[in-house]
Amino acid sequence: MKITVVGAGYVGLSLATLLSEQNDVIILDIVKDKVEMINKRINPISDKKIDEFFKEKELNLKATLDCKEAFDSPDFVIISTPTDYDEKLNYFNTSTVEDSLTKIKELCPNSTIIIKSTIPVGYTEKVKEKYGLNNVFFSPEFLREGKGLEDNLYPSRIVIGDYTDEAKKFALVLKESCLNENVRIIYMSSTEAEAVKLFSNTFLALRIAYFNELDTYAELKHLNTKNIIEGVSLDPRIGDYYNNPSFGYGGYCLPKDTKQLLSNYENVPQNLIEAIIKSNETRKNHIAEMILEQNPNTVGVYRLIMKSNSDNYRSSAIFDIIDLLRAKGIEIIIYEPTLDCMMYDRCRLVKDFDQFNEESDIVLANRQDENTNKIKQKIYTRDIFLRD
Repeated sequence: MKITVVGAGYVGLSLATLLSEQNDVIILDIVKDKVEMINKRINPISDKKIDEFFKEKELNLKATLDCKEAFDSPDFVIISTPTDYDEKLNYFNTSTVEDSLTKIKELCPNSTIIIKSTIPVGYTEKVKEKYGLNNVFFSPEFLREGKGLEDNLYPSRIVIGDYTDEAKKFALVLKESCLNENVRIIYMSSTEAEAVKLFSNTFLALRIAYFNELDTYAELKHLNTKNIIEGVSLDPRIGDYYNNPSFGYGGYCLPKDTKQLLSNYENVPQNLIEAIIKSNETRKNHIAEMILEQNPNTVGVYRLIMKSNSDNYRSSAIFDIIDLLRAKGIEIIIYEPTLDCMMYDRCRLVKDFDQFNEESDIVLANRQDENTNKIKQKIYTRDIFLRD
């Protein structure tokens, strides 16, 4: 198959890499440096499996900045551009998807279009009518950050928001490219597939919020969080996974997807969806209060990333905690080795770890590693299981 992927982010690059083993894939992006890196088989994102594929596999993969080259009669066009949530409009900013649809309609209107960008419930049906395109459907991704290609190789399920022959052909392309031979393919309407995506991510946010509230209770009642979580999680209906406390959920998906789902509930009764979002804010406020009780002058923030093996800072819970502390006059310094600058988010970066430790009265660490083990007496963390 001849496949075009629009967007070389976590979703797009992992999909393009996966599909380029057995298909001719061209990936379109607007960032020149990223395109050049991909063509030199240098991975521009943090994903170890993509690193392996770039080094070891013969991939039929090319990156380009040129729309005409990208849209030269592909069988499938996969749209995987970013869709940020607009707080004022209570709606995803889907302009990048619509820009892509406009170009596709102009340059390759007969190609089958698959939207993998996260979008509101009902969006696909609206754009089909708006652009006069019947060959468009939604197919969600369920990828962990930093493990996108691994999750595409071993998918939990393949959800296809269409029943047409072209949709079935695309599902087969995905199945033939993955290593999970027994993966289940589920067909439904695009609107139902859009709901699957948002409800899946909101449930993950719910789970994070639940174990964070459990941890808050244990911390304030002077109980052992680990003992309680292990006792709860050994119930097979609950499961001993995705249960490590944190400073709050963040990242590319959960903050915006939960808010988008809540906005889709207009005129529909609900309590739980709104409570998940409020719980996450309460958790960040609690973390800030715990730090303020120790009366520090300078708080060190160890890493901006939300989890190990990641390079993503976007919507990290730590930024809200930084703002809460700074509003109380606390000086914030940051240790983040992936950043090559002097200041970030109006905070001073300290590149030498020993200097960072020396200058900090207390160190906030969402996740621990070999460095935090050296300064345990200064660390404030809720990382109980040293994972996730």
